[in-house]
Amino acid sequence: MAQEWRNCGVCKKPISLGSLYQKCSISSCKKVAFCNVDCWDIHQAVMGHKSAYAEEERAPSTNEERKPRRRIVSSPSQGTASASSSKEVLVVVSKMKAYVKESFDMNTSGDVPDTLSNYMRSIIDQASENARQEGRKTLMGRDFKNISLLI
Repeated sequence: MAQEWRNCGVCKKPISLGSLYQKCSISSCKKVAFCNVDCWDIHQAVMGHKSAYAEEERAPSTNEERKPRRRIVSSPSQGTASASSSKEVLVVVSKMKAYVKESFDMNTSGDVPDTLSNYMRSIIDQASENARQEGRKTLMGRDFKNISLLI
């Protein structure tokens, strides 16, 4: 018999070590595990999250992996972007998804906001360099002209 990792957040059935489980994509619900998508659907119906989805994860394979990891946080130096801001999503995901749905009647994959944000960072980096070359500290619309869209 497999060892229990934790219980499902809805039906309270045990989720065994090393098995697949579902978690909610909403950050405030990430600590709750669901034994299957049906239990996550019940959670979704009760919580009423907008634009939420179930993420499949694998439970730790041993009890040793269950221990919380220590995270060391340092403050960023002034004048440079922090590591978290370089990974933040730069688009309003709900508005982007609504645009795609209304314009093209398509759904949007979960990896699109990160990919689009990477494109935006590249474009902003190039435009900022254009402004700097002109001796300005203000980014303007004209700085975005003639920018390569390839990453």
